[in-house]
Amino acid sequence: MPSTEARLKRVQWRCRRGTRELDALLGGWLEAHGTSMDEAQYAAFDALLDRQDPELWDWLMGHAEPPRADWRAIVGDIRKRGGLAK
Repeated sequence: MPSTEARLKRVQWRCRRGTRELDALLGGWLEAHGTSMDEAQYAAFDALLDRQDPELWDWLMGHAEPPRADWRAIVGDIRKRGGLAK
């Protein structure tokens, strides 16, 4: 199993997306929570990053909801942190 630092660097790289806005939202959330995530949160965020940019954008902008509860919690937190929550 890779070290926590190695896993964090890998996920930081995966937060680099096709748009600056997604980079900032995802990377900012990871920066705030990366060292305090438990295994379940880490796995959920890592799986979330497997999704395509347009789908992530729709979720983060509130146009759609992620199908998984753990993703909804992360997306909701990203939206709140980014001032996007209603």
